[in-house]
Amino acid sequence: MNLTLPPLPYAIDALEPYMSRRTLAAHHGHHHAAYVAKARSLVQRSPLESLSLEALVRASATEDRRLFNAAAQAWNHTFFWESMRPGGGGPAVGLIAEHIERSFGNQSTFKQQFVTAASDHFGSGWIWLVLDRGALKLVSTSNAETPLVGGGVPLLTLDVWEHAYYLDYEHRRMDYIAAFLGHLVNWDAVNRRLQAALESSAAEPGEMARLAQR
Repeated sequence: MNLTLPPLPYAIDALEPYMSRRTLAAHHGHHHAAYVAKARSLVQRSPLESLSLEALVRASATEDRRLFNAAAQAWNHTFFWESMRPGGGGPAVGLIAEHIERSFGNQSTFKQQFVTAASDHFGSGWIWLVLDRGALKLVSTSNAETPLVGGGVPLLTLDVWEHAYYLDYEHRRMDYIAAFLGHLVNWDAVNRRLQAALESSAAEPGEMARLAQR
């Protein structure tokens, strides 16, 4: 079976003081682990058992919402951990910086729109930066929903479920958002994802010419 809880890509205390060991222990070790365990239990001894997690999310999106909720949350959380790194955050750099300026006008506007989307999101969910038809956009999804299923290519995400920040920030979601943007975003990972997405798009007939015109 392919479904296992992946380790964090850094030490459990590596994101302090912006995200504590206590939060990561609860969030990764309990919430994320529970989604993986639930997905495993739902596919055991079924034809879906051999699928990768990403394939499982896509396959269950319209057929089995119970399985989708567990599998998509497992995938979203792994993507979230990889969206952060120790010593991260601050202005975007490299290829993603060029595309942010192209799609949002400047980094300040991008940051303002990200903060607004994340602070205004009602209830549990996610804020995503995605590449959609050659342009960047911000997408807000609720519960387990993910742009992995028909919503563009995900490049970055912020978990705005309360369990993601309550132990460190209590009700102060704005402080959590500021810490993420200022100190945690892994722009290196975002650049790798963007480069891979552009290379994949360019391989499609006519796409290279369209991208070159932007």
